[in-house]
Amino acid sequence: MKKFYEKNETLISLGLIVIYLITNSYCMNNFGLEDVKTLITNILLIVLIVVFVLLNKLGKYLGLTHFPKPKQYLYFIPLVMLMSVNLIGGINIKLSVTEVVIYMVSMVCVGFLEEIIFRGFLFQMIAKDNIKAAIIVTSITFGIGHIINLLNGAELIPTLLQICYAITTGYLFAVILVKSKSIWPQIITHSVVNALSVFNAENFITIYISPVILIIVPLIYALYLNKKIKE
Repeated sequence: MKKFYEKNETLISLGLIVIYLITNSYCMNNFGLEDVKTLITNILLIVLIVVFVLLNKLGKYLGLTHFPKPKQYLYFIPLVMLMSVNLIGGINIKLSVTEVVIYMVSMVCVGFLEEIIFRGFLFQMIAKDNIKAAIIVTSITFGIGHIINLLNGAELIPTLLQICYAITTGYLFAVILVKSKSIWPQIITHSVVNALSVFNAENFITIYISPVILIIVPLIYALYLNKKIKE
């Protein structure tokens, strides 16, 4: 089965992106993030991908079998700032306890899926020929993919800001992958950022200031890692 993957890596990588965007757009648009159907859909996608990875022994290839040692990668500390950015404008709980739990678990699933698809399958597929191209392409496609939120009723300016910080964060995550050979820091950071968005108080700070932080910090951080940390 591994030979099948090797022969069809491009098709599989692009297919996963299309399937993810279609299924999640449909669920969010029709049921809302608080609905359990979104959670079930993402869990099924994760199960299918994990089974596929295990059958094809792709864990190491995708960066899933290695986790950076704390002493070696203390430069991951700035990721904590990214994880907490949704809370700087205050906390607002609009959902019931059950809805909050479902939302947070769904967002953790989204974090895992987006990282394993974009920084896993797509990145490695391109990186075989050109690592720099892999960093650029995965960062841009990851950001542009968020334009689908407009179909779900999102406002234009916040969505454009989201696209911008998704690109810079995607750039940072790709650099971390290259430097550490691990995808887990990205999965954890992405999942926490998503999950804590349920407590996001919708005000000027969270709509405009937080996105700016998510644009500037990852960009500066990625440039630092490129200059200071050897592969």
